[in-house]
Amino acid sequence: MRALLSRYVRPYRSLVAVVVTLQIVSTLASLYLPTVNAAIIDDGVAQGDTPTIMRLGMVMLGVTLVQIVCSIGAVYFGSRTGMGFGRDMRWALFHHITGFSAEESAGFGAPTLLTRTTNDVQQLQLLVQVTCTMLVTAPIMCIGGIAMAIHQNAGLSWLLIVSMPALGLANWYIVRSMLPIFRRMQRLIDGINRVMREQLTGIRVVRAFTREAVERNRFGAANAEVSEAALAAGRWQALMLPTTSLVINTSSVALIWFGGLRIDQGQMQVGSLVAFLSYFLQILMSMMMLTMLAIMVPRASACAERITEVFETVGSITAPADPVGVDAMDPTVEFANAGFRYPGAERAVLDGVSFTARPGTVTAVVGATGCGKSTLVSLVPRLHDVTAGSVRVGGNDVRRYDPENLWTVIGLVPQRGYLFSGTVESNLRYGKSDATEDEMWEALQVAQAADFVRAHGAGLQMPVSQGGINFSGGQRQRIAIARAVVRRPSIYLFDDAFSALDVRTDARLREALRGVSSSATIIVVAQRISTIMDADQIVVLEDGRVAAVGTHAELLGCCGMYREICDSQAVLQV
Repeated sequence: MRALLSRYVRPYRSLVAVVVTLQIVSTLASLYLPTVNAAIIDDGVAQGDTPTIMRLGMVMLGVTLVQIVCSIGAVYFGSRTGMGFGRDMRWALFHHITGFSAEESAGFGAPTLLTRTTNDVQQLQLLVQVTCTMLVTAPIMCIGGIAMAIHQNAGLSWLLIVSMPALGLANWYIVRSMLPIFRRMQRLIDGINRVMREQLTGIRVVRAFTREAVERNRFGAANAEVSEAALAAGRWQALMLPTTSLVINTSSVALIWFGGLRIDQGQMQVGSLVAFLSYFLQILMSMMMLTMLAIMVPRASACAERITEVFETVGSITAPADPVGVDAMDPTVEFANAGFRYPGAERAVLDGVSFTARPGTVTAVVGATGCGKSTLVSLVPRLHDVTAGSVRVGGNDVRRYDPENLWTVIGLVPQRGYLFSGTVESNLRYGKSDATEDEMWEALQVAQAADFVRAHGAGLQMPVSQGGINFSGGQRQRIAIARAVVRRPSIYLFDDAFSALDVRTDARLREALRGVSSSATIIVVAQRISTIMDADQIVVLEDGRVAAVGTHAELLGCCGMYREICDSQAVLQV
């Protein structure tokens, strides 16, 4: 936690210096007020000296005004420091997470990454904000209060020696007991986020299978665990206030009792007792402030550990030290004995895959479900890196390219045509940020999406809900295809991107695509034979290995598995 605070508070050193200065002035003013009050009682009230009372009263008002102004300024600049700290850390965390490969993202999971970026950062932000307003005040008030109290009357200082350790030990025990609870609670918040996310994304499935009651119970169980952890932490927090109040009030009674005895013996004045009591309360209140800060430290420490874990995780897909340039004029894609195994898996998903996809040709990949087709396509843009062999683009291993440069020549349409909330235009600009309106309409025309977008009154400003849930599956796929087409890439990767299209729309789209990608390399993963039967070469995968490579006619004659796929779809064997 110390490293995170040091790193992200450093840009706000000037604001912190202002806060510290204002807090010092405010605290010194608070320490001076009891002394002035004692002088008013002893030199003014006791002597019946009205001018002295008026003069010292004006001094007290002036000091109070300075204290108020400094306190307001400290809170203002402390809040700016805390908010800036939180903003910078969230941005750094988000930027770091976007550099994760699919492997690191899956290792953490989306729910915990969301919690760490939001709730965990918020706890640290709150700690910084409170620290700016309390951490300076409490020590100065405590040390200064002790000095001023002893200055008033050293004979009662033994009460400080008894009460301060008692309060400190009680609060230390409570804070130590809360730390494991807060760590557990952050993990439980991850769980409730996971359940909520699954239910929201799968709401149609839940309703289709009438599983509402099951999901309510599932969410209720996750919610109950968070509530139990929060209640456990709350019980310890609730114990802290009465414990502190008991020590403070008991000490105050003892102070008044023994102070009264010293006044009766002529060893102390009434004003000094009032001032000593004020300093005594300030000292104990400063310890209470430190205790409140200590309440936040356990949870913030647990959150800092989780955030540090994310920062210390380095993405496996990184740019090489000396990357080579990407040649958009040579988009040849070659798989050379490529293999891939997920971490911890017993067997490889892909093993010994070799074939070449050349410019101006369409290469199709077919096979049974789970044979590694989508994984194969993900190796080209380095969503995963091969664990054996190599994948080459333009004659160079893709691991020699900077991923950012490699992606500029690739147009990927994933298996799930995900759309972002916004408009059709904003989604197309993910493919090409500076695309003109004509280029976007042309891309929509190629993707057979122009008709339904134009039919909407807003045109390119047609609204898109999160995930594109206001579109049908086929419409989402067509806009996702248009997003890839608008950038005119050298390599097209279609991962079962035509599955939601009817046969007629599929044929029209492929025909239009052929007209704008004559010099590009196209790799298509498909389940439907009618989509890829005209491909220049078809790669048949079986259990992660290449079973056969050839045209539709050639495979019908030599590959039994391909014939079975064709027979299952009643495709004419021509």
